[in-house]
Amino acid sequence: MRTRNAVAKDYYGILGVNRDASDDEIKRAYRKLARQYHPDVNPDPEAHEKFKDINAAYEVLSDDQKRQIVDLGGDPLAPGGGGAGPGGPGAGPFVGFQDIMDAFFGAAGGASRGPRPRTRPGSDAILRLELDLNETAFGVEAPITVDTAVVCTTCSGAGTAAGTHLATCEACGGRGEVQSIQRTFLGQVVSSRPCTVCQGYGTVIPSPCPTCAGDGRVRTRRSLTVKIPAGVEDGMRIRLAQQGEVGPGGGTAGDLYVEIHERPHDVYSRKGDDLHCRVTVPMTAAALGTRLTIKTLDSEEPVDVKPGTQPGATLRLRARGVPHLRGTGRGDLYVHLDVRTPTKLDADQERILRDFAKTRGEEVAELSKQGGFFSRMRDAFNGHA
Repeated sequence: MRTRNAVAKDYYGILGVNRDASDDEIKRAYRKLARQYHPDVNPDPEAHEKFKDINAAYEVLSDDQKRQIVDLGGDPLAPGGGGAGPGGPGAGPFVGFQDIMDAFFGAAGGASRGPRPRTRPGSDAILRLELDLNETAFGVEAPITVDTAVVCTTCSGAGTAAGTHLATCEACGGRGEVQSIQRTFLGQVVSSRPCTVCQGYGTVIPSPCPTCAGDGRVRTRRSLTVKIPAGVEDGMRIRLAQQGEVGPGGGTAGDLYVEIHERPHDVYSRKGDDLHCRVTVPMTAAALGTRLTIKTLDSEEPVDVKPGTQPGATLRLRARGVPHLRGTGRGDLYVHLDVRTPTKLDADQERILRDFAKTRGEEVAELSKQGGFFSRMRDAFNGHA
């Protein structure tokens, strides 16, 4: 049986370069064509086939031995031609377009990052502190208890047992990362990832500290005193520098934030730096006038209720509120008056009020009688003349 010799492909023609093209010229030609015909960029089926030929041509012409076979008239990728097919021995499937660019211009994954430090800054912590109105108004030094991570006193943050030291990781040689090599049609593509043995530190702890298990810190309860300035409001936070969590490896501690929560007061309500309260006065006191003694947060103040004061009236006491947090001075105290009308009258009290109403020309209706004021009001609503 006769066999027909396979015609060698024109690999130079596929890449569009001369037979005496340099390696750089071949690479530039391939780079240009790969961008144009890669399946991720060009979905045309013909472009896919073209891309296979471009891969094969670059695989051959970038290899000195295979290129020599082509120059002698052979085809190293043809059966019996001495080749191992596109990609060469052990080549995996085609990589993505981004992998091509990474192979030429340098992949971020291949860049050496180096080992990460074992000592890192700690995180911030927050604590809720409840205070009374007098404490938030005038300030206080409040004791607090916090549960945070602190430096391990056994190993002083090193994480190693007494008499031992960190050791260089044998898996990564102290680099904190390991590299993997993938053979593609471009050649070898190198990528890096954190070492799983040392977790990227580049060192290992042969004998961890028995107290902190190698972390360099332990959790403990501490007592502190926080100075609350006068005039703080509900929800404000006070920062205590480096009183938060100590970082791994005994790293610098974060900050502690004390969040203020003001308890409700029995008498006063607060709006900013102003205080508000309600005081009930008898109807006669509102009509005749009187003097009240108001107990403020830090003093007692006399307040005059003028004769004829109406329900809902408000009295203002300047600078008897909460001290300003930033600056001097204080807010005001507002006293809201509720006029109390008597609900039960004996016969003499009722007679006196009726006589008083007559002297003022005010008609007082009696619910038991017909034709009084309420009767006329009812008739007006019902359309009676």
